[in-house]
Amino acid sequence: MPAPKERTEIRIQSERVVVAAVRLPDSTYDRLDPFGELRSLAEQAGAVVVGELTQSLDRPVAGTYMGKGKLEELRGLCEALDARTIIFDHELSPKQIANIEEATGRKVLDRSELILDIFASRATTHEAKLQVELAQLEYTYPRLRAMWDHLERIVGRAGIGGIGTRGPGEQQLEIDRRLAQRKRLDLQSRLAEIQARKRREVRERKVDFFTVGLVGYTNAGKSTLFNALTAGGAYADDRPFATLISRTRQWDLGGGLSVMLSDTVGFVRDLPTNLIASFRATLEEATHADLLLVVLDVADQAAQLQHATVTQTLGDIFAEVEARERREGAEWSPPQTVLLLNKIDRLKDNREVLAWQSTHPEAIALVGRDPTHPGHEALRERVRAAVRGPIEDLRLTVPLADARTIHTIENRAEVLDRAYHDADASVTLHVRIGRRQLDQLRSAGARIRVEDDGVRPPSTARR
Repeated sequence: MPAPKERTEIRIQSERVVVAAVRLPDSTYDRLDPFGELRSLAEQAGAVVVGELTQSLDRPVAGTYMGKGKLEELRGLCEALDARTIIFDHELSPKQIANIEEATGRKVLDRSELILDIFASRATTHEAKLQVELAQLEYTYPRLRAMWDHLERIVGRAGIGGIGTRGPGEQQLEIDRRLAQRKRLDLQSRLAEIQARKRREVRERKVDFFTVGLVGYTNAGKSTLFNALTAGGAYADDRPFATLISRTRQWDLGGGLSVMLSDTVGFVRDLPTNLIASFRATLEEATHADLLLVVLDVADQAAQLQHATVTQTLGDIFAEVEARERREGAEWSPPQTVLLLNKIDRLKDNREVLAWQSTHPEAIALVGRDPTHPGHEALRERVRAAVRGPIEDLRLTVPLADARTIHTIENRAEVLDRAYHDADASVTLHVRIGRRQLDQLRSAGARIRVEDDGVRPPSTARR
Protein backbone atom coordinates (compact mmCIF):
# COMPACT_ATOMS: atom_id res chain seq x y z
CA MET A 1 0.00 0.00 0.00
CA PRO A 2 1.44 3.43 -0.91
CA ALA A 3 2.47 5.66 1.98
CA PRO A 4 -0.09 8.28 3.05
CA LYS A 5 0.36 11.73 1.57
CA GLU A 6 1.24 14.81 3.55
CA ARG A 7 -1.71 16.44 5.29
CA THR A 8 -1.54 19.90 3.77
CA GLU A 9 -5.25 20.64 3.33
CA ILE A 10 -8.23 20.26 5.66
CA ARG A 11 -10.84 22.17 3.65
CA ILE A 12 -13.99 20.14 3.04
CA GLN A 13 -15.95 22.53 0.82
CA SER A 14 -18.60 20.56 -1.10
CA GLU A 15 -17.07 17.23 -0.05
CA ARG A 16 -19.22 14.21 0.76
CA VAL A 17 -18.41 13.19 4.32
CA VAL A 18 -19.25 10.50 6.84
CA VAL A 19 -19.36 11.49 10.52
CA ALA A 20 -18.15 8.99 13.10
CA ALA A 21 -17.86 8.70 16.86
CA VAL A 22 -16.85 6.37 19.65
CA ARG A 23 -19.22 6.79 22.56
CA LEU A 24 -17.53 6.21 25.90
CA PRO A 25 -19.28 5.88 29.29
CA ASP A 26 -18.44 9.52 30.15
CA SER A 27 -19.09 11.01 26.69
CA THR A 28 -21.22 14.16 26.56
CA TYR A 29 -23.55 14.44 23.58
CA ASP A 30 -27.21 14.84 22.72
CA ARG A 31 -28.78 11.40 23.14
CA LEU A 32 -31.78 12.37 20.99
CA ASP A 33 -29.64 13.48 18.05
CA PRO A 34 -26.08 12.21 18.66
CA PHE A 35 -24.63 13.73 15.49
CA GLY A 36 -26.83 16.82 15.30
CA GLU A 37 -24.17 19.33 16.32
CA LEU A 38 -21.32 17.72 14.36
CA ARG A 39 -23.57 17.50 11.30
CA SER A 40 -24.42 21.18 11.63
CA LEU A 41 -20.75 22.12 12.02
CA ALA A 42 -19.78 20.05 8.98
CA GLU A 43 -22.50 21.62 6.87
CA GLN A 44 -21.37 25.09 7.97
CA ALA A 45 -17.88 24.19 6.73
CA GLY A 46 -19.43 23.43 3.33
CA ALA A 47 -19.53 19.63 3.52
CA VAL A 48 -22.39 17.33 2.57
CA VAL A 49 -23.00 14.74 5.31
CA VAL A 50 -24.04 11.48 3.68
CA GLY A 51 -23.57 8.92 6.48
CA GLU A 52 -23.05 8.27 10.18
CA LEU A 53 -21.34 5.54 12.16
CA THR A 54 -21.09 4.98 15.92
CA GLN A 55 -19.29 2.52 18.15
CA SER A 56 -19.74 2.15 21.92
CA LEU A 57 -16.62 1.24 23.87
CA ASP A 58 -15.48 1.31 27.48
CA ARG A 59 -12.28 3.02 26.36
CA PRO A 60 -10.86 4.08 22.97
CA VAL A 61 -8.46 1.87 21.03
CA ALA A 62 -4.99 3.37 21.49
CA GLY A 63 -3.80 3.46 17.90
CA THR A 64 -7.03 4.03 15.99
CA TYR A 65 -9.57 5.21 18.60
CA MET A 66 -12.15 2.97 16.88
CA GLY A 67 -11.97 -0.84 16.74
CA LYS A 68 -10.48 -2.65 13.74
CA GLY A 69 -13.77 -4.25 12.67
CA LYS A 70 -15.58 -0.93 12.92
CA LEU A 71 -12.89 0.76 10.81
CA GLU A 72 -13.48 -1.83 8.08
CA GLU A 73 -17.21 -1.08 8.31
CA LEU A 74 -16.39 2.65 8.10
CA ARG A 75 -14.29 2.09 4.98
CA GLY A 76 -17.11 0.11 3.36
CA LEU A 77 -19.65 2.82 4.25
CA CYS A 78 -17.46 5.49 2.63
CA GLU A 79 -17.07 3.39 -0.52
CA ALA A 80 -20.80 2.73 -0.73
CA LEU A 81 -21.69 6.42 -0.24
CA ASP A 82 -18.78 7.79 -2.28
CA ALA A 83 -17.55 9.80 0.72
CA ARG A 84 -14.08 11.34 0.48
CA THR A 85 -13.73 12.50 4.08
CA ILE A 86 -14.44 11.20 7.59
CA ILE A 87 -15.04 13.58 10.49
CA PHE A 88 -14.69 12.24 14.04
CA ASP A 89 -16.60 13.80 16.93
CA HIS A 90 -13.44 13.80 19.11
CA GLU A 91 -9.96 15.26 19.20
CA LEU A 92 -7.63 12.65 17.75
CA SER A 93 -3.86 12.34 18.04
CA PRO A 94 -1.75 12.74 14.88
CA LYS A 95 -0.90 9.03 14.98
CA GLN A 96 -4.55 8.05 15.28
CA ILE A 97 -5.45 10.25 12.30
CA ALA A 98 -2.64 8.71 10.23
CA ASN A 99 -3.68 5.16 11.17
CA ILE A 100 -7.36 5.76 10.42
CA GLU A 101 -6.49 7.34 7.07
CA GLU A 102 -4.37 4.31 6.19
CA ALA A 103 -7.14 1.90 7.22
CA THR A 104 -9.95 3.70 5.39
CA GLY A 105 -8.14 5.32 2.47
CA ARG A 106 -9.96 8.57 3.26
CA LYS A 107 -9.00 11.98 4.60
CA VAL A 108 -9.76 12.16 8.33
CA LEU A 109 -10.53 15.28 10.34
CA ASP A 110 -11.22 15.54 14.04
CA ARG A 111 -13.65 17.88 15.79
CA SER A 112 -10.97 20.48 16.57
CA GLU A 113 -9.81 20.73 12.95
CA LEU A 114 -13.40 21.19 11.81
CA ILE A 115 -14.05 24.01 14.27
CA LEU A 116 -10.76 25.68 13.36
CA ASP A 117 -11.75 25.53 9.69
CA ILE A 118 -15.10 27.20 10.44
CA PHE A 119 -13.43 29.91 12.52
CA ALA A 120 -10.96 30.56 9.70
CA SER A 121 -13.81 31.02 7.21
CA ARG A 122 -15.64 33.42 9.58
CA ALA A 123 -12.68 35.61 10.55
CA THR A 124 -12.97 39.01 8.89
CA THR A 125 -11.20 41.49 11.18
CA HIS A 126 -7.44 41.74 11.72
CA GLU A 127 -7.84 40.66 15.34
CA ALA A 128 -9.99 37.63 14.51
CA LYS A 129 -7.60 36.54 11.78
CA LEU A 130 -4.65 36.75 14.17
CA GLN A 131 -6.56 34.71 16.74
CA VAL A 132 -7.50 32.03 14.20
CA GLU A 133 -3.96 31.88 12.83
CA LEU A 134 -2.52 31.36 16.31
CA ALA A 135 -5.12 28.72 17.14
CA GLN A 136 -4.33 26.83 13.95
CA LEU A 137 -0.62 27.04 14.65
CA GLU A 138 -1.07 25.87 18.24
CA TYR A 139 -3.00 22.87 16.93
CA THR A 140 -0.58 22.11 14.09
CA TYR A 141 2.77 22.57 15.85
CA PRO A 142 2.80 19.33 17.90
CA ARG A 143 1.49 17.46 14.83
CA LEU A 144 4.23 18.43 12.38
CA ARG A 145 5.94 15.04 12.55
CA ALA A 146 2.71 13.25 11.62
CA MET A 147 2.28 15.64 8.70
CA TRP A 148 5.77 14.62 7.53
CA ASP A 149 5.09 10.90 7.82
CA HIS A 150 7.07 10.28 4.62
CA LEU A 151 10.17 10.61 6.85
CA GLU A 152 9.88 6.90 7.51
CA ARG A 153 10.97 6.24 3.96
CA ILE A 154 13.92 8.62 4.28
CA VAL A 155 15.27 7.52 7.65
CA GLY A 156 14.61 3.86 7.06
CA ARG A 157 11.94 1.33 7.89
CA ALA A 158 14.05 -0.22 10.64
CA GLY A 159 14.11 3.09 12.46
CA ILE A 160 17.92 3.12 12.53
CA GLY A 161 19.09 6.71 12.33
CA GLY A 162 22.26 8.62 12.95
CA ILE A 163 24.94 10.37 10.94
CA GLY A 164 24.42 10.08 7.23
CA THR A 165 20.77 9.06 7.46
CA ARG A 166 19.27 12.52 7.85
CA GLY A 167 17.34 13.12 4.64
CA PRO A 168 15.81 16.33 3.30
CA GLY A 169 12.45 15.51 4.89
CA GLU A 170 13.88 15.44 8.40
CA GLN A 171 15.79 18.64 7.72
CA GLN A 172 12.56 20.20 6.44
CA LEU A 173 10.76 19.08 9.60
CA GLU A 174 13.29 20.91 11.75
CA ILE A 175 13.01 23.99 9.53
CA ASP A 176 9.23 23.85 9.76
CA ARG A 177 9.38 23.56 13.53
CA ARG A 178 11.70 26.55 13.84
CA LEU A 179 9.56 28.63 11.51
CA ALA A 180 6.37 27.58 13.31
CA GLN A 181 7.86 28.39 16.71
CA ARG A 182 9.05 31.78 15.50
CA LYS A 183 5.64 32.53 13.99
CA ARG A 184 3.86 31.36 17.13
CA LEU A 185 5.92 33.65 19.35
CA ASP A 186 5.26 36.57 16.99
CA LEU A 187 1.50 35.95 17.01
CA GLN A 188 1.47 35.52 20.79
CA SER A 189 3.30 38.82 21.19
CA ARG A 190 0.93 40.69 18.87
CA LEU A 191 -2.14 39.21 20.54
CA ALA A 192 -0.72 39.95 24.00
CA GLU A 193 -0.64 43.63 23.00
CA ILE A 194 -4.26 43.40 21.87
CA GLN A 195 -5.27 41.65 25.08
CA ALA A 196 -3.50 44.23 27.23
CA ARG A 197 -5.20 47.04 25.31
CA LYS A 198 -8.56 45.28 25.68
CA ARG A 199 -8.11 45.00 29.43
CA ARG A 200 -7.28 48.71 29.67
CA GLU A 201 -10.28 49.64 27.52
CA VAL A 202 -12.64 47.46 29.56
CA ARG A 203 -11.35 48.79 32.88
CA GLU A 204 -11.58 52.39 31.67
CA ARG A 205 -15.10 51.77 30.35
CA LYS A 206 -16.17 50.36 33.72
CA VAL A 207 -15.21 53.62 35.39
CA ASP A 208 -17.80 55.54 33.40
CA PHE A 209 -20.36 52.82 32.67
CA PHE A 210 -21.95 49.74 34.12
CA THR A 211 -20.93 46.94 31.73
CA VAL A 212 -23.06 43.97 30.65
CA GLY A 213 -21.90 40.98 28.59
CA LEU A 214 -23.94 38.57 26.47
CA VAL A 215 -22.59 35.02 26.58
CA GLY A 216 -23.97 31.64 25.64
CA TYR A 217 -23.77 28.64 23.37
CA THR A 218 -23.21 29.28 19.69
CA ASN A 219 -26.45 30.02 17.82
CA ALA A 220 -28.35 30.75 21.06
CA GLY A 221 -29.52 34.12 19.69
CA LYS A 222 -27.03 36.47 21.37
CA SER A 223 -26.45 38.74 18.37
CA THR A 224 -30.16 38.90 17.56
CA LEU A 225 -30.89 39.97 21.15
CA PHE A 226 -27.98 42.43 21.02
CA ASN A 227 -29.51 44.07 17.93
CA ALA A 228 -32.94 44.21 19.58
CA LEU A 229 -31.55 45.94 22.68
CA THR A 230 -29.18 48.37 20.93
CA ALA A 231 -28.52 49.92 17.55
CA GLY A 232 -25.51 47.62 17.38
CA GLY A 233 -25.87 46.19 13.88
CA ALA A 234 -24.18 42.93 14.91
CA TYR A 235 -24.18 40.21 12.25
CA ALA A 236 -26.82 37.65 13.20
CA ASP A 237 -27.42 34.37 11.40
CA ASP A 238 -28.97 31.01 12.24
CA ARG A 239 -25.69 29.13 12.11
CA PRO A 240 -22.80 28.32 14.46
CA PHE A 241 -20.12 30.94 15.12
CA ALA A 242 -21.80 33.80 13.25
CA THR A 243 -20.01 36.14 15.69
CA LEU A 244 -16.22 35.94 16.11
CA ILE A 245 -15.52 39.42 17.44
CA SER A 246 -17.04 41.32 20.34
CA ARG A 247 -19.14 44.42 19.74
CA THR A 248 -19.95 46.93 22.45
CA ARG A 249 -22.77 49.46 22.22
CA GLN A 250 -24.68 51.66 24.63
CA TRP A 251 -27.98 50.22 25.84
CA ASP A 252 -30.55 52.76 27.06
CA LEU A 253 -32.49 51.26 29.98
CA GLY A 254 -34.76 54.25 30.49
CA GLY A 255 -35.09 56.31 33.64
CA GLY A 256 -31.82 58.10 32.93
CA LEU A 257 -29.85 54.83 33.08
CA SER A 258 -27.71 53.29 30.37
CA VAL A 259 -25.09 50.56 30.24
CA MET A 260 -22.49 49.30 27.80
CA LEU A 261 -23.59 45.96 26.31
CA SER A 262 -21.10 43.55 24.67
CA ASP A 263 -21.81 40.68 22.29
CA THR A 264 -19.25 37.84 22.39
CA VAL A 265 -18.23 34.71 20.52
CA GLY A 266 -20.38 31.67 21.29
CA PHE A 267 -19.22 28.59 23.14
CA VAL A 268 -19.48 25.03 21.91
CA ARG A 269 -19.05 21.58 23.45
CA ASP A 270 -15.42 20.45 23.53
CA LEU A 271 -14.19 23.80 22.22
CA PRO A 272 -10.48 23.32 21.45
CA THR A 273 -8.26 24.65 24.22
CA ASN A 274 -6.11 26.59 21.77
CA LEU A 275 -9.19 28.39 20.48
CA ILE A 276 -10.17 29.49 23.97
CA ALA A 277 -6.61 30.73 24.53
CA SER A 278 -6.49 32.58 21.22
CA PHE A 279 -9.87 34.25 21.70
CA ARG A 280 -9.11 35.36 25.24
CA ALA A 281 -9.03 38.99 24.11
CA THR A 282 -12.54 38.66 22.69
CA LEU A 283 -13.77 37.04 25.89
CA GLU A 284 -12.16 39.81 27.99
CA GLU A 285 -15.40 41.74 27.57
CA ALA A 286 -17.21 38.98 29.45
CA THR A 287 -14.70 38.34 32.22
CA HIS A 288 -14.63 41.99 33.33
CA ALA A 289 -18.34 42.75 32.92
CA ASP A 290 -20.36 43.88 35.93
CA LEU A 291 -23.18 41.57 34.86
CA LEU A 292 -23.37 38.60 32.48
CA LEU A 293 -26.53 37.66 30.59
CA VAL A 294 -26.32 33.95 29.77
CA VAL A 295 -28.49 33.40 26.68
CA LEU A 296 -29.94 29.89 26.32
CA ASP A 297 -32.00 28.55 23.43
CA VAL A 298 -34.61 26.61 25.43
CA ALA A 299 -36.23 25.39 22.22
CA ASP A 300 -33.11 23.37 21.40
CA GLN A 301 -33.47 19.75 22.50
CA ALA A 302 -29.84 19.87 23.74
CA ALA A 303 -30.45 22.91 25.95
CA GLN A 304 -29.38 21.12 29.14
CA LEU A 305 -26.08 20.04 27.61
CA GLN A 306 -25.49 23.49 26.16
CA HIS A 307 -26.12 25.19 29.51
CA ALA A 308 -23.70 22.79 31.22
CA THR A 309 -21.07 23.55 28.56
CA VAL A 310 -21.42 27.32 28.99
CA THR A 311 -21.27 27.03 32.79
CA GLN A 312 -18.14 24.87 32.67
CA THR A 313 -16.40 27.06 30.05
CA LEU A 314 -17.11 30.24 32.01
CA GLY A 315 -15.82 28.57 35.17
CA ASP A 316 -12.57 27.61 33.43
CA ILE A 317 -12.10 31.12 32.01
CA PHE A 318 -12.89 32.79 35.33
CA ALA A 319 -10.37 30.58 37.15
CA GLU A 320 -7.68 31.57 34.66
CA VAL A 321 -8.51 35.28 34.88
CA GLU A 322 -8.55 35.16 38.69
CA ALA A 323 -5.10 33.53 38.72
CA ARG A 324 -3.73 36.13 36.31
CA GLU A 325 -5.16 39.06 38.24
CA ARG A 326 -3.75 37.63 41.47
CA ARG A 327 -0.30 37.41 39.89
CA GLU A 328 -0.60 41.06 38.85
CA GLY A 329 -1.66 42.09 42.37
CA ALA A 330 -5.20 43.06 41.32
CA GLU A 331 -8.51 42.10 42.89
CA TRP A 332 -11.15 40.40 40.77
CA SER A 333 -14.35 38.49 41.38
CA PRO A 334 -16.63 36.74 38.87
CA PRO A 335 -19.53 38.87 37.61
CA GLN A 336 -23.12 38.23 38.60
CA THR A 337 -25.05 36.19 36.00
CA VAL A 338 -28.67 36.18 34.82
CA LEU A 339 -30.04 33.27 32.79
CA LEU A 340 -32.16 34.28 29.77
CA LEU A 341 -34.50 31.58 28.41
CA ASN A 342 -34.56 32.61 24.77
CA LYS A 343 -36.71 31.55 21.79
CA ILE A 344 -39.71 30.57 23.92
CA ASP A 345 -41.93 31.31 20.91
CA ARG A 346 -40.62 28.09 19.34
CA LEU A 347 -41.93 25.92 22.19
CA LYS A 348 -45.25 24.09 21.88
CA ASP A 349 -46.21 25.08 25.43
CA ASN A 350 -44.60 26.62 28.52
CA ARG A 351 -43.74 23.38 30.32
CA GLU A 352 -40.07 23.66 29.36
CA VAL A 353 -39.94 27.24 30.65
CA LEU A 354 -41.54 26.23 33.94
CA ALA A 355 -39.09 23.36 34.31
CA TRP A 356 -36.13 25.71 33.86
CA GLN A 357 -37.58 28.31 36.22
CA SER A 358 -38.12 25.65 38.89
CA THR A 359 -34.35 25.08 39.01
CA HIS A 360 -33.38 28.67 38.10
CA PRO A 361 -36.05 30.90 39.76
CA GLU A 362 -34.33 34.11 38.67
CA ALA A 363 -34.32 33.14 34.96
CA ILE A 364 -36.11 35.47 32.53
CA ALA A 365 -38.12 34.03 29.62
CA LEU A 366 -38.18 36.10 26.44
CA VAL A 367 -38.18 36.24 22.67
CA GLY A 368 -34.85 37.89 21.88
CA ARG A 369 -35.78 39.11 18.41
CA ASP A 370 -39.02 40.77 19.58
CA PRO A 371 -38.37 44.03 21.54
CA THR A 372 -42.08 44.22 22.42
CA HIS A 373 -42.10 40.90 24.27
CA PRO A 374 -42.77 41.36 28.02
CA GLY A 375 -39.51 39.57 28.79
CA HIS A 376 -37.55 42.54 27.44
CA GLU A 377 -39.03 44.90 30.04
CA ALA A 378 -38.40 42.30 32.77
CA LEU A 379 -34.79 42.13 31.59
CA ARG A 380 -34.39 45.92 31.58
CA GLU A 381 -35.79 46.13 35.11
CA ARG A 382 -33.41 43.41 36.30
CA VAL A 383 -30.44 45.24 34.78
CA ARG A 384 -31.63 48.58 36.18
CA ALA A 385 -31.75 47.01 39.64
CA ALA A 386 -28.22 45.66 39.18
CA VAL A 387 -26.98 49.08 38.01
CA ARG A 388 -28.47 50.85 40.99
CA GLY A 389 -27.58 48.29 43.63
CA PRO A 390 -29.28 48.51 47.07
CA ILE A 391 -31.25 51.78 47.32
CA GLU A 392 -30.21 54.06 50.17
CA ASP A 393 -31.55 57.36 51.52
CA LEU A 394 -28.54 59.71 51.67
CA ARG A 395 -27.49 63.33 51.65
CA LEU A 396 -24.68 63.99 49.19
CA THR A 397 -22.69 67.21 49.24
CA VAL A 398 -21.03 68.10 45.93
CA PRO A 399 -19.05 71.22 44.88
CA LEU A 400 -21.09 73.37 42.51
CA ALA A 401 -18.10 73.41 40.18
CA ASP A 402 -18.58 69.67 39.61
CA ALA A 403 -21.57 70.15 37.34
CA ARG A 404 -21.10 66.76 35.70
CA THR A 405 -21.53 64.86 38.97
CA ILE A 406 -24.55 66.94 39.97
CA HIS A 407 -26.14 66.33 36.56
CA THR A 408 -25.48 62.58 36.81
CA ILE A 409 -26.99 62.35 40.29
CA GLU A 410 -30.08 64.30 39.24
CA ASN A 411 -30.57 62.03 36.23
CA ARG A 412 -29.91 58.69 37.89
CA ALA A 413 -31.27 59.16 41.42
CA GLU A 414 -34.49 60.31 42.97
CA VAL A 415 -33.77 63.81 44.35
CA LEU A 416 -35.98 64.57 47.36
CA ASP A 417 -34.50 67.94 48.36
CA ARG A 418 -31.68 70.43 47.61
CA ALA A 419 -29.76 72.83 49.83
CA TYR A 420 -27.15 75.28 48.52
CA HIS A 421 -24.19 76.49 50.61
CA ASP A 422 -22.60 79.83 49.75
CA ALA A 423 -19.74 79.37 52.23
CA ASP A 424 -18.07 76.57 50.29
CA ALA A 425 -19.95 76.84 46.96
CA SER A 426 -21.56 73.39 47.25
CA VAL A 427 -24.97 71.77 47.16
CA THR A 428 -26.41 69.02 49.36
CA LEU A 429 -28.79 66.70 47.54
CA HIS A 430 -31.14 64.54 49.60
CA VAL A 431 -31.50 61.52 47.35
CA ARG A 432 -32.56 57.93 47.06
CA ILE A 433 -29.68 56.36 45.17
CA GLY A 434 -28.27 52.92 44.51
CA ARG A 435 -25.11 52.10 46.42
CA ARG A 436 -23.46 50.81 43.24
CA GLN A 437 -24.21 54.08 41.45
CA LEU A 438 -22.62 56.03 44.29
CA ASP A 439 -19.55 53.80 44.31
CA GLN A 440 -19.23 54.21 40.54
CA LEU A 441 -19.34 58.02 40.83
CA ARG A 442 -16.65 57.95 43.48
CA SER A 443 -14.43 55.59 41.49
CA ALA A 444 -14.69 58.04 38.59
CA GLY A 445 -13.16 60.74 40.81
CA ALA A 446 -16.30 62.62 41.86
CA ARG A 447 -15.82 64.69 45.05
CA ILE A 448 -18.83 63.61 47.07
CA ARG A 449 -19.27 63.94 50.83
CA VAL A 450 -21.86 61.54 52.19
CA GLU A 451 -23.68 62.96 55.20
CA ASP A 452 -25.16 60.78 57.90
CA ASP A 453 -28.92 60.44 57.62
CA GLY A 454 -30.61 63.28 59.44
CA VAL A 455 -27.49 65.48 59.53
CA ARG A 456 -27.68 68.51 57.28
CA PRO A 457 -24.88 71.08 56.90
CA PRO A 458 -25.71 74.75 57.50
CA SER A 459 -27.31 76.16 54.38
CA THR A 460 -28.90 79.28 52.99
CA ALA A 461 -32.57 79.51 52.20
CA ARG A 462 -31.91 79.18 48.45
CA ARG A 463 -33.56 76.14 46.92
